[in-house]
Amino acid sequence: MRTMITAAVGVLTGLSFATGAQADITISVTGPMTGQYASFGAQMKAGAEQAVEDINAAGGVLGEKLVLEIGDDACDPKQAVAVANQLASKGVVFVAGHFCSGSSIPASAVYADESIIQISPASTNPKYTDERPGPGTFRVCGRDDQQGGVAGAYLAKNFADKNIAIIDDKTAYGKGLADETRKAMTAAGKDPVLNESYSAGEKDYTALVSKLKQADIDVLYVGGYHTEAGLIKRQMVDQGMDTILVSGDALVTDEYWSITGDAGEGTLMTFSPDPRKSARAKEIVEKLEAAGRTTEGYSLYTYGAIQAWSTAVENAGSTAFDPVVAELNADEFDTVLGKLSFDDKGDVNIPGYVFYEWKDGKYDYVN
Repeated sequence: MRTMITAAVGVLTGLSFATGAQADITISVTGPMTGQYASFGAQMKAGAEQAVEDINAAGGVLGEKLVLEIGDDACDPKQAVAVANQLASKGVVFVAGHFCSGSSIPASAVYADESIIQISPASTNPKYTDERPGPGTFRVCGRDDQQGGVAGAYLAKNFADKNIAIIDDKTAYGKGLADETRKAMTAAGKDPVLNESYSAGEKDYTALVSKLKQADIDVLYVGGYHTEAGLIKRQMVDQGMDTILVSGDALVTDEYWSITGDAGEGTLMTFSPDPRKSARAKEIVEKLEAAGRTTEGYSLYTYGAIQAWSTAVENAGSTAFDPVVAELNADEFDTVLGKLSFDDKGDVNIPGYVFYEWKDGKYDYVN
């Protein structure tokens, strides 16, 4: 009898530990933690870790501790799908990610099938929400038809008498942004004199730069990421060109200047209003800096995505997919990004895009 009681107590003890382990709520931040766009993965990871630490310090979500899984898709669509399936097998209920639209779009189908809510801090291709596979797909950033609209109108107005070329890297993000910029610029009465595509990941863009030089390009719009844009800008300067490079939100990393050096001076880019400059973000920025974490780019957007989800869970009283989605659709959320809500596509209502200029190794609003 004593042996049976001891065994029973052991089973109950094991059950109590198992229940405690299951009580933790597992979420993920997923993006390019490795590869040539890893600086953006570092931004997302910094924001996610800070958000989880702050939420847990305040009592967690529904009284339970958040546990953060780090997913690495390297901005590769196939790897993104594999990571999404891995996260589903680990019981993840929410993903803040991915970064690249080319990763977010295919991964969203997995999350929809597995009833996992996904809020991207950074994927801007319209198809991500226009063609979303289920109601659990959201984003806290803008869209490329918004960003391209701002860029195209700006180019047509400010460089009306200049030769403008538009190039893209053939990715979902880069081509989509270039297409939207071209469309808006043409609608405003200005046509590009040259349209080209290039391959991401190369180191030598001499042939492309020579073509731009031959066409006497004054302004180059790049639909693509900071790594290639930085190399193209530097190689234009090396060939004696003073062409102004203009691009999108994939240049919001100090790594761009690390690639260009002084050659990057005067580069223009579009990005949402910098959340670091708002009073509501001051405390979070200070915490990130104190912890040695980056505050640039999409750090605070990732923090805000997790804030919105955690508030929706608290309001729903559950982490279950349907009630949380209902709350995300119905509520307004007070976040580090400001007060935000989502429309019936999963797009966010926060302010759109403005222009920034790179000067002395930093980017700030264009005056």
